[in-house]
Amino acid sequence: MQPSLAFARPYPATLMQQISAYAGTAPRLLKIAGILCVPACLLFLVAGSVAWAVNDPGLYRNGFQRYNTATRSGITDADLIVIGAELRRYFNTGAEPLAVRAPIYGIEQEVFNQREIAHMYDVKRLVRGTYWVAIGSALWILASLAVGFAVRRREYIRPAARLAVWGGAVTLLAVVGVGLASIAAFEQLFLLFHQLSFANDLWILNPYTDYLLILFPGGFWFDATMRVALTSVLGAILLLSAGAAVLSYLRWQSKRQSGD
Repeated sequence: MQPSLAFARPYPATLMQQISAYAGTAPRLLKIAGILCVPACLLFLVAGSVAWAVNDPGLYRNGFQRYNTATRSGITDADLIVIGAELRRYFNTGAEPLAVRAPIYGIEQEVFNQREIAHMYDVKRLVRGTYWVAIGSALWILASLAVGFAVRRREYIRPAARLAVWGGAVTLLAVVGVGLASIAAFEQLFLLFHQLSFANDLWILNPYTDYLLILFPGGFWFDATMRVALTSVLGAILLLSAGAAVLSYLRWQSKRQSGD
């Protein structure tokens, strides 16, 4: 017995409707994903620069030397390097609480008090969040590019290059703006950063007795901020230049083909 057409037709019709609906929606979704790549570039470059700075031994070593930390703290240069390594290990492992011992004026003791240790737990969460922002934004960019090239093939080269230009330009403007503001009023911005980033006042410490501030004075954080800004700017310039170069090549290629 032949199957009734009333039961046979709805299945392919429904499938074709779903395919048609997807085909109509896909370009819009791809465009939205591409637009979101622009702020994702900003997030990736800044968060990646912060993560690099946090884990760069040279940043700690140069800061200790520049601000004569050994003399001010009573901790030798060699022990300061060890403390820097312990802090980086703390940020990148699940070890709790922070426990750092070192000779201070020749007496072995805990470097940080309970208030500082509690604050460093908050800092650790902030650092870990920065890692996730860098990873998440990078994955978004890569996924968007992968889908774009899978759907549009070589036709997606031009849109991808435009996104690189926009991502680099937006990052450049934003970071340069914040960098200039930091130069003009770093203390006020640094205070605002703490007020927005932490839900408590554990970050309010004594610069004469609390070793977080003795080891890492305001000048250290200004230098670190400028380091992050510079790294982000260089990444933005590289991204913008790469996108502009691809667009220039495509225009040259198009003119050459039209001339032929």
